[in-house]
Amino acid sequence: MLYYLFKYVLIGPFLRATSRQVVTGHEHFPARGAALLVGNHQSIADWLFTPLLLPRRVTFLAKSDYFTGTGIRGMLSRWFFAGSGQYPIDRTNADAAQAALDAGLEVLSSGRILCIYPEGTRSPDGRLYRGKTGPARLALRAGVPIIPVGVSGTGEYVRKATRFRFFPRTEVRVMLGEPLDLSPWAGREGDRAAEREVTDELMRRIQALTGQEYVHDIYGADMKKRYQAVRESGHNLLDQPVDGQR
Repeated sequence: MLYYLFKYVLIGPFLRATSRQVVTGHEHFPARGAALLVGNHQSIADWLFTPLLLPRRVTFLAKSDYFTGTGIRGMLSRWFFAGSGQYPIDRTNADAAQAALDAGLEVLSSGRILCIYPEGTRSPDGRLYRGKTGPARLALRAGVPIIPVGVSGTGEYVRKATRFRFFPRTEVRVMLGEPLDLSPWAGREGDRAAEREVTDELMRRIQALTGQEYVHDIYGADMKKRYQAVRESGHNLLDQPVDGQR
């Protein structure tokens, strides 16, 4: 109930009024049953616009800290993240990857839609970075459709929002690709080579949807560390884009 209150009353109408939304690939979105959406991650607005523009509830995995706070702040945090479709996972233990896998399997086994960002972090410069294999491992284990998703315009939307400049309205696009046929990898659950092959194919499909430059050999988190090191050194990283443009 709270999810739909956010979508149709509290947050959705504001997002619709301050942006222009375009959805393509409707035919690839399942009307029923579980599915795993795997997409690029441009900004914090990705997980607001994606469920807003899709007809079924979309669940995301979020760190459990958002659900365990105390006092009024903790209560508001739980209310917001639960209402916006987040599912808590413990990322602090020694086996956080297994915790995420177990949580994802629980969501999918209940017939729901789960969305994961294989880059593992927001892109530091607008480019698409090497994907982590967790989503592929989850899809192979769960045996559900895995659908590439491309989102564009959310970075610009957030930049305008931080300055309270919503007009002219930014176009935000959610692009659904054809589900990846996992039959070539059938029976290879737990095979790291298979997980990497599936992941690389998914990232290529996401890139085809978004048109982003694809940095296939660097993880986004590692690139963020490079940018941070350069900033701390007082130099400029002249050969790298800093705003998603080249």
